[in-house]
Amino acid sequence: MSATTAFNRRKKMMTWTGVIMLLAILVLPLSGYVVNAFAQAEQQAEQTTNPRSDTWRQVRQANEGYTAVKGRETNELIQGSGQNWRQLRNGPMATYGSWLLAFVLVAILGFYIARGRVELTHPRSGKTIERWTLNERRLHWTTASLFIILGITGLSLLYGRHVLIPLMGYPGFSAYASIAKWLHNILGPVFMVALFTILIKWFKHNFFTKTDIEWFKAFGGMVGDKHPSAGRMNGGEKVWYWTLATAGVALCFSGLVLDFPNFNQEREIIQIAHIIHLLTGLVLISFSFGHIYIGTIGTEGALEGMTTGQVDVAWAEQHHDLWLQDVQQQSNEHNKKEE
Repeated sequence: MSATTAFNRRKKMMTWTGVIMLLAILVLPLSGYVVNAFAQAEQQAEQTTNPRSDTWRQVRQANEGYTAVKGRETNELIQGSGQNWRQLRNGPMATYGSWLLAFVLVAILGFYIARGRVELTHPRSGKTIERWTLNERRLHWTTASLFIILGITGLSLLYGRHVLIPLMGYPGFSAYASIAKWLHNILGPVFMVALFTILIKWFKHNFFTKTDIEWFKAFGGMVGDKHPSAGRMNGGEKVWYWTLATAGVALCFSGLVLDFPNFNQEREIIQIAHIIHLLTGLVLISFSFGHIYIGTIGTEGALEGMTTGQVDVAWAEQHHDLWLQDVQQQSNEHNKKEE
């Protein structure tokens, strides 16, 4: 390698070294400035957050403080779960509940248009048999009336803000809501007594048997011309009974928690009870639509039994043949004893 070439190479290396050092001198302070600027911006953002939001976040943590008022939960300024309960009640529960009720009503209407009333397959015989006693009918209609009033007032309190206020206005709805709430609270325990009386009285008639399986397979005679056998209660009536025995009982006990909030319940317990009360109420109202339909316009002669207590023998043979056989057998045995 010549001396000239070596000198040029050293000169080039020294030149690039100078360039790199110059860039380092310029870039390093600039990068430090950028990093510092980002840090200051982040710190400033933290310092400029909404103080009210910060306070609300601290309150939602449910930290206990001090108050001179004595009692349960008095040291807690705001219970955070209350807002969650409100959003759940007014949001998905109210929305899906309205869809459920509307779906059931539309389904019943569509079925009635397609099927029509279930008529008697044989002419009326003119002979009647007692289906329900006077006390049984009184118990049924008392419970049914209370259920309807409680259902209307309960739905009014749930959907009144969106449905009734536009119709009544704020003053009108305020007056109505006060009456509805009072009726709901007063009649709730009365309904509970009537419901439990029904559950106890008809408990022995509502155990499922193999006959009920065949009844369900034939859709209770509501579809087609086949009318399956049934005892004192058919499969559909037993489903309604056990719905009352489960959802109905839960509805009543959760209602007591809400009706008497000063029996040492915490607010979280009351919120859970309200969710249970609302869910079971919507379920029972939905089931009641089907029960009312079948017992009125859906089946010829069904309403007569609960209004007069008597049903035609032709109706009993078609819908409750096993029960009719038991009644006739008991009547024959009674007559033989008298002879």
